[in-house]
Amino acid sequence: MNNAAALARRAGTRVLVSDIGGTNARFGLADVGSRGMLLDGSIREFPVAAFPSLSEAAASYLDMQHERVDAAVFAVAGRILGDEVRITNHPWVISRERTQRALGVAHVALLNDFAAQAMAITCLERDDVVAIGGRDWRPFDARMPRTYAVIGPGTGLGVGGLMVRNGRCHTLETEGGHAGFAPVTVADLRLLECLIGRFGRVSCERLVSGPGLVNLYSAVCEIHGRAADVLEPSAITARAAAGDADCQQAIEVFCEAFGSMAGDLVLTHGAWDGVFLAGGLVPKLLPALQASSFRARFESKGRFSSALADVPSLAIVHPSSGLLGAAAHAAELFHSPPARG
Repeated sequence: MNNAAALARRAGTRVLVSDIGGTNARFGLADVGSRGMLLDGSIREFPVAAFPSLSEAAASYLDMQHERVDAAVFAVAGRILGDEVRITNHPWVISRERTQRALGVAHVALLNDFAAQAMAITCLERDDVVAIGGRDWRPFDARMPRTYAVIGPGTGLGVGGLMVRNGRCHTLETEGGHAGFAPVTVADLRLLECLIGRFGRVSCERLVSGPGLVNLYSAVCEIHGRAADVLEPSAITARAAAGDADCQQAIEVFCEAFGSMAGDLVLTHGAWDGVFLAGGLVPKLLPALQASSFRARFESKGRFSSALADVPSLAIVHPSSGLLGAAAHAAELFHSPPARG
C-alpha cells in the first residue's frame, strides 16, 4: 500500500474535491469508499475572481462546511508541470506543495480538469448522458479495452481522453483546444478570414467556447456588413431563441465547428468507443446541438465517414461531472475503487 493510500485508510475516506476553471471553482466532498462518492449537499461554486488563490478559496469552502480533511484533489484548467499548474484563462498559479501547507492537509493531488472529465466516464450512468446520433453507448466496464475522447467548451475548450486497458484507466491530458481550427466549407473559410484578421493564428478555442461564441457572432455580423452589439454568450443564446438571425447563425456555426472537432478527436485519439461532450455550455446548448448539423459534421470525414457513423457522441448532463471525475481519481489514489453493480 502506498503512503497516500495508507494515509486515507487511517483518516477515513472523505476527500475534498474541486473543479477549477477560468471563471468558477466548484468544491465538494467525496466519500471515496462509496459508489456514489459525491456527498449530497456538499457542492458549492465560487467565482475565482473573488479569491487571490486556490488555497484561500478552498479554506473558505471548508470553513463554510465546518469540515476538515486530510486529502484533496484539485482538477485545474491548465497544463500541470511537475508541482505547479497555471490556469490557462485566469491568473491563479497553483503549487501543490504550497496549497498543501496552506490548507494543513496531509496529501494534495493536482490533475488537468479534462483528465477529471475523462475519469468521470467511469462513473456515469445512462441518465447522465444524452446521445447525439451514432450507436448506443456501452456503459463503462473496466474489463473491456476501451478508448474514449472528451471535449468541452466553457471559458476555454478542454480536450482529453481515457484509455482502459487490463482493468486500469489511463487518462490523456492534452491542450487540444489550442490546436488550429480546420475549415470544412467555403463559409468556414470566410469566417476564418474574419478571425485571422482579429487574432492571427486561430485555434479551435477561438470558435468553440463561451468567448468563441462571441467571436462567431461578431464574425457573422462582419460578413453581413452589420455592426455587432457587445453581447455575452448568454445574451446571444437568448437573442437566438427570440429569432435574431445573426445570433442563430452564430450558434449553428458553433455547433457545426464543435461537431467537426469532436469527429477529428475520434481520428486522432482512436476513440472508436465514443466522444463525450462536457463543459458548462453543453447542457445549455443541448437543444441547439440536437437540432443542428453537429452530427453531420461529426461524421463528415471522407473515407472514414462510415466508421464515424458508428461512434457515439454523448452530451454529459451530470451537473457535477468534473467533481465526479476528481472523486474517481481520489478513489484510485487513496482507496480501492468502489464496487460496481
